[in-house]
Amino acid sequence: MTLTPSSTADVQAAVAEAVAARAPLVLRGHGSKAGIGRPDGNEKPLFLAGLTGVTLYEPEELVLSARAGTPIAEIEALLDARGQELAFEPMSFHALAGTGQGTLGGAMMTNQSGPRRIKMGAARDHVLGVEAVSGRAEIFKAGGRVVKNVTGYDLAKGLCGSWGTLAVATEVTVKVLPKAETAATLMLLGLPSARAVAALSAALGSPADVSGAAHLPLDAAARAGLPGPATLMRLEGFEPSVAARFERLAVLLAPFGAAERLAGEASAALWRAVRDAAPIAEPAARAIWRISVAPTAGPTVAATVAAGREAEAFYDWGGGLVWLATDPVDDGGAALIRGAVAAAGGGHATLVRGPAALRETIPVFQPQPAALAALGRRLKAEFDPYAILNPARMAGDA
Repeated sequence: MTLTPSSTADVQAAVAEAVAARAPLVLRGHGSKAGIGRPDGNEKPLFLAGLTGVTLYEPEELVLSARAGTPIAEIEALLDARGQELAFEPMSFHALAGTGQGTLGGAMMTNQSGPRRIKMGAARDHVLGVEAVSGRAEIFKAGGRVVKNVTGYDLAKGLCGSWGTLAVATEVTVKVLPKAETAATLMLLGLPSARAVAALSAALGSPADVSGAAHLPLDAAARAGLPGPATLMRLEGFEPSVAARFERLAVLLAPFGAAERLAGEASAALWRAVRDAAPIAEPAARAIWRISVAPTAGPTVAATVAAGREAEAFYDWGGGLVWLATDPVDDGGAALIRGAVAAAGGGHATLVRGPAALRETIPVFQPQPAALAALGRRLKAEFDPYAILNPARMAGDA
């Protein structure tokens, strides 16, 4: 029987029934991230798309609450009409998986964050409160509906990145922010990756207040419609401020090359592509890895992997986020990639696209040190002692 709750009480009843029967559930919103993690086993789907609708929006207070299944696109349209936005830029998986941008609950539970993370933080930094149902079938609330909020343990942020393995979020409250009046991109052409990351580091260390810092090597740049390797820095704010910062940044980066300016829809479309990993989405058969390392280590990690097998990469977060495509044969490059990450000083690598056979045989999420893994198991035991919620998704990875 398909479970399609439309209220928190319905979710509680579904989880309670699953607990009584010791029958695991797999959580689904719109399914945009269903291909991330280990393949589903015999879990019964709990579809959350019926938990939809904005329940509170106070533009003057910069606060919005919505049920967890509310589409991100619907929220963004509402905010855009009032000149506001979700500043953490939740990713759309359309380019990688042929799916949509997903839901507010999905963005929270996976801690999605786009290019603006270097300035505004991840999704968890924008979550104010949550209503959820634990794996014990208990309804609980954490946080609140104000920006300055102190309510003991910050469980709302703690659930971010749990991938639905601790609780079922039914309503989420987030802070929203004014949308910038003007956005422009400073672009340098022709730089090799290591030199490009040096330019991005210089920009991020300057007073220019950069809100996006990415580099597309030749092939990725071509797919984005650019004439060559492109090093991109986004500036946002009032037009006079953006213009002044652009000129100062162009002077600072003159040793790296002549600056070109992109504005309007051309700039916005380029950053959407970066956000969604579109420059390496094709061919669709390739495995896609999301690798987080120290910014200066990004090109080294990519080069190490490319020396051992066919691979292609581009960089976001000033070089600290490496989107890397490999052939999915064997282990999809997992051992090589994670070895390169360790040699570069540490970080984590997540397989965000790959065939089920690959996701069944390797740790999809970065394996954790023993002490941290033990802490994760204790946390799981407190929230979901009967392993009812998404039990297979991160199995063996945490």
